[in-house]
Amino acid sequence: MMKPAKRVESLDLSGIRKMFDMVGEDSINLALGEPDFDTPPHIREAVKEALEEGFTHYTGNTGIIELREAISHKLRTENHIPTTPESVIVTVGASGALYSSVNALVEEGNEVIIPDPGFVAYDACVKISGGKSVRAHLKDENDFRMIPEDVLEQVTPRTKVIIMNSPGNPTGGVLEKEDVKGLADIADDHNLILISDEIYEKIIYGKKHYSPASYSDNVITINGFSKTYAMTGFRIGYLSAPLKLTEELLKVHQYTVTCATSLSQKAALAALQGPQDGVQRMAEEFKRRRDLVVGRLRGMGIDCKKPQGAFYVFPPIDNPEKLVEEALKKDVVLVPGTSFGKYGEGHFRISYATSYEDLKEAMDRLESLDF
Repeated sequence: MMKPAKRVESLDLSGIRKMFDMVGEDSINLALGEPDFDTPPHIREAVKEALEEGFTHYTGNTGIIELREAISHKLRTENHIPTTPESVIVTVGASGALYSSVNALVEEGNEVIIPDPGFVAYDACVKISGGKSVRAHLKDENDFRMIPEDVLEQVTPRTKVIIMNSPGNPTGGVLEKEDVKGLADIADDHNLILISDEIYEKIIYGKKHYSPASYSDNVITINGFSKTYAMTGFRIGYLSAPLKLTEELLKVHQYTVTCATSLSQKAALAALQGPQDGVQRMAEEFKRRRDLVVGRLRGMGIDCKKPQGAFYVFPPIDNPEKLVEEALKKDVVLVPGTSFGKYGEGHFRISYATSYEDLKEAMDRLESLDF
């Protein structure tokens, strides 16, 4: 039998999705990072209008100009990133932006510094590109921040890219301004590219989000609409890159997907141009859920930090695999920390992107366990 490429054989299927496949009829799924809110009505209406108008064909490879202009405006005014529509590529989700970026930059033998614990796709994209992941240990005592001094110690002549993520998955950690600027300085000083995954930027509590592209030109900013606007199924995201890199990134994007879905691009445009009050309401509700989960876990004797962003908690526990297994017997789906890298060992992740009522019931079921 023909064998697949070794770089593909070396990949594991996502531990998150494995847990998702275990969801039963009565299960409460705390494994998946998907907002439970409905996509706002004005965004759905934009899709209906585009469909009625017959906007169902290919768009340009980089995306429709109106959307790229809106994204560029958002990045300039909100994130203080000096970008232009020509520097923006509309992608198939933030995951598509990540894949195009890594595969356009990384060659066989290059090193990529990634956060660990971190989003499962970082290491997978590096392996597919032929590169090698170097894991920056995000520690509990540092609130799971990516510390520039620690990252600098891992830079070698083979380093090509650093990936950062704030607010972070799976930890909910948020980088401070000095962290972000420090990582940008490392990219400048060592002629590296810093890929900044900012998909959770709007889901942040009592902190301010900082974009490294406001401090350095050596940055690719990745973002999307899935988390902020509850648009996971639309599969629409974007990247903003230095103009000298955009054409190279476009080559990978073009030959992988051609272009993002036309209807989803109209939905994304409506999301950016329409009312934003729903975004704040969602963030406030996530904060309420966070406080519930953290309080209940602490009441069970679990030393759970209060994350400052995203919609995850990542508590330490002696035997997380046993907890995950026992929780499944109570129809509560969790994810072991090792799904997010070797430094996730001794932790588990809860996603509180589900209803307050389901979270209360899930906490009741977990409290009944012997762990």
